[in-house]
Amino acid sequence: MALIGGQLGYRILRLIAPRSRPSLEGNGEGNSETKLEQCFGETFFQTIAGKIIVDFGCGVGEQSIEMAQRGAARVIGIDIQERLLESAKDKALQLGVSDRCVFTTSSSELADVVISKDAFEHFSDPGKILNIMSSLVKPQGYVLAAFGPTWLHPYGGHLFSVFPWSHLIFTENSQIRWRSDFKTDGATRFSEVAGGLNQLTISRFEKIVAESHLRFEWLETIPIRGISVFKTKLLREIGSSIVRCKLVLR
Repeated sequence: MALIGGQLGYRILRLIAPRSRPSLEGNGEGNSETKLEQCFGETFFQTIAGKIIVDFGCGVGEQSIEMAQRGAARVIGIDIQERLLESAKDKALQLGVSDRCVFTTSSSELADVVISKDAFEHFSDPGKILNIMSSLVKPQGYVLAAFGPTWLHPYGGHLFSVFPWSHLIFTENSQIRWRSDFKTDGATRFSEVAGGLNQLTISRFEKIVAESHLRFEWLETIPIRGISVFKTKLLREIGSSIVRCKLVLR
């Protein structure tokens, strides 16, 4: 439970961080070069070679295009934001991969692999998303997901983490009020900010998967700065920089 709220919480936040910080809120932009290997391992591009891939939440398509350039037979980028898809289509055309890299809001084509990177802590309904993903994979296909930081990580509040665990110390109302000083989208809750924050923990993610049409083939947590003690069940919630997993159909 948060400790500091109301006018006091707001004033402290204004004093600590009077102006906006570099945002970690999702916007579909960013450099995905090497990030796919960072999230999914050094053999990632060998894994997807010659396969049909769905890039779920593709944004402006940078990682979709990278997968097409580095061996995927076909990449289907899916996103709900049309303006991002238009940008992705333009980039694919410019880089000569539009014949094997397409972008759309939905697809009925089944994939060998569904990729989700840096998204599960932002989905408003992660369980619903998992079941959509399960409908996109072939019977022997699978989902690769990597995300983080999760909610109990020192910076799990993303934009709201003005110092480690500050998002847990101040109330939601005081943090949203502070944010409204430099963001004008009218958000009144964490879930309404750009990209959304669903306060996902690792244990909650495990429960959501258990209730879905998918199951874990494996789940791995990557500890902060490689500190092995953070891989233990007791400390993984606060000490995992990345959570990644392979999900298969039940």
